[in-house]
Amino acid sequence: MRFYINKAHLINNIEYPTRYQSENLLKSAGIVFAVILIFLLLFKPFGVYDPELRMHYFFICFLHALSPALILLIYFEGLNYIRKRKYQSENWTLLEEYLQIGFILLLAGLSSFFMRDLIYNNTNNWSWHYLWEEIRNCFVAGIFFYFFLRLSSFYFESKKGSPFVLQFIQLNIESKTTEVASKLYVNTQVKQDDFSLDIDQLLFVKADGNYIELTKSNGNQITTEVKRISLTQFEAQIADYPHFFRCHRAYLVNMFKVQKVSGNSQGYLLTFHETTMKVPVSRKQIESFNNYYQQLRNKYIA
Repeated sequence: MRFYINKAHLINNIEYPTRYQSENLLKSAGIVFAVILIFLLLFKPFGVYDPELRMHYFFICFLHALSPALILLIYFEGLNYIRKRKYQSENWTLLEEYLQIGFILLLAGLSSFFMRDLIYNNTNNWSWHYLWEEIRNCFVAGIFFYFFLRLSSFYFESKKGSPFVLQFIQLNIESKTTEVASKLYVNTQVKQDDFSLDIDQLLFVKADGNYIELTKSNGNQITTEVKRISLTQFEAQIADYPHFFRCHRAYLVNMFKVQKVSGNSQGYLLTFHETTMKVPVSRKQIESFNNYYQQLRNKYIA
């Protein structure tokens, strides 16, 4: 097992953006809402004829900011669900990015058009002229906001350290670990909860209080089981399997199953072949993770 920095991958195919992943979508939508609302309140970029307004200008700005934020949230939640169900690769091209953003701006323009009767007292609200105007305005403003937020993101990421992607090339390492059996019997505090486990199928383990979630892969079938045992207790019982590493206070990972590592000095994210789920490596564990990986490489790779 070895890794390298794949520059061609970074240029032509980028990692599926964390800002669109389910755990970060609410934050991304909140940022979009706040930026648009502040911008509309401060600059009034598009002409408003006050006698036509059905409500205070603040509430109009609120609706125009809320609409694209909700569309972003719902759209990418649906996209993430589809990608997960299809076990789609995490690769993400810039063309795909721009097409998705363009479609969201189109939906935002249509949403603004359908809100006109709520906002404006104008007999021509349902005209083709206003449909074109709302879509055009959304594209003009949306493209500006998109690149503004992307540039801001690049700036803050540069403060954290340059992001990178490391590819793990998996070899037939499992055959070299025959000194221990792949089947493990795990003892819990309650005997009736004891269970057996095929270590070779285990991708990672997540702590959940006094329970753990075991995520396993059998071919393309991903399963998750909950067992009544703490992560620390479980970790002690797999000490004979050196390829498991506690990368985070809440995660234990099978290093042989890692496909790719991305991140920077603030932390890593581990990706697997079989699933779109990711496992974090905490900032405190980065150095230990790198050292542990090197030890495994020296031990199992000639």
